[in-house]
Amino acid sequence: MNINFKKMEGLVPAVVQDELSGKVLMLGYMNEVSLAKTKESGRVTFFSRSKNKLWTKGETSGNFLKVVSMQEDCDGDAILIKAKPFGPICHKGTDTCFAEVNNSQTGFIDQLRAIIKDRKTNPIEGSYTSGLLAKGINKLAQKLGEEAVELVIEAKDSNKELFLGEAADLLFHYLVLLEAKGYELDEVVEVLKQRHGK
Repeated sequence: MNINFKKMEGLVPAVVQDELSGKVLMLGYMNEVSLAKTKESGRVTFFSRSKNKLWTKGETSGNFLKVVSMQEDCDGDAILIKAKPFGPICHKGTDTCFAEVNNSQTGFIDQLRAIIKDRKTNPIEGSYTSGLLAKGINKLAQKLGEEAVELVIEAKDSNKELFLGEAADLLFHYLVLLEAKGYELDEVVEVLKQRHGK
């Protein structure tokens, strides 16, 4: 990272974002030492302006922020940290310092899409996903249809665990078919957005 610490008296703002939900969890400030400690420990460490010392988020509460990735902005004077939160982040007990609820796990879909894309580009022997993609569109479409029927059958019963299992199967195979066709889930979302409100 090439951070310019000279602009704001040795400090730069660090925005922390949940790696799965994309929610902004908090904003803190880092100096060179806190950035080095964050890299070394894998836990987000700030420089506290009020206490004039380093402060690792969660050192008192246990609600740490595990670093997933870090990147500087275009000017090199701010840092974006994607992290996995352990518990509420705000000292007031809320999920974020902006009083937002952070319980969405849909960001995992993007991780899953990336894995599926990688299995298409770099097939792995023994991988279920690679095997599905190798079978071609007709077999994939047939498999998706089978999963849809299984979900419909489970919908008629009251077994939550079986229903959610079949729903997960259907979603996974749908994502695989999209990748095989060369289409992005974002394109499907765009269609839904265009239909919204009609």
